[in-house]
Amino acid sequence: MEEKNIIEIKNKRAAYEYFLVDDYTAGLVLTGTEIKSIRDGKANLSDAYCVFIGNELFVREMHISEYRFGSYLNHSAKRDRKLLLNRKELNKLQNRIKERGYTIIPVMLYVNPQGRAKLLISLARGKKFFDKRESIKEKDTHRDMQRELSY
Repeated sequence: MEEKNIIEIKNKRAAYEYFLVDDYTAGLVLTGTEIKSIRDGKANLSDAYCVFIGNELFVREMHISEYRFGSYLNHSAKRDRKLLLNRKELNKLQNRIKERGYTIIPVMLYVNPQGRAKLLISLARGKKFFDKRESIKEKDTHRDMQRELSY
């Protein structure tokens, strides 16, 4: 039996820049060349964010490189992409976004076993500078403890 390549593209800055409150898994509306580029691992979530247009949720500034074997039908790299969530989840997110300080950011892009691209998004609240310093301290102490255990 052939083992499929696991594709996981993470937004490493998300946990450093934001407090992640709630997580949701959303489907993406993609073109054929976009999913091929994602399967090649050619995507970047670092500048991406989610925004409501009407009653629909879109992800902006998510960079999916053009497919190298694409023809004139190739996609543009940073176009807006529609996210697929059920109405209950969309309403909940829309109400929380109206509160001051909350935003929706993509945390991880992956391909599930059925071959569909999924985007893990989080309702997030921005961190202040001192919160970021606290995160760095926790990370350093955790790393030091792991070093001591390995000796």
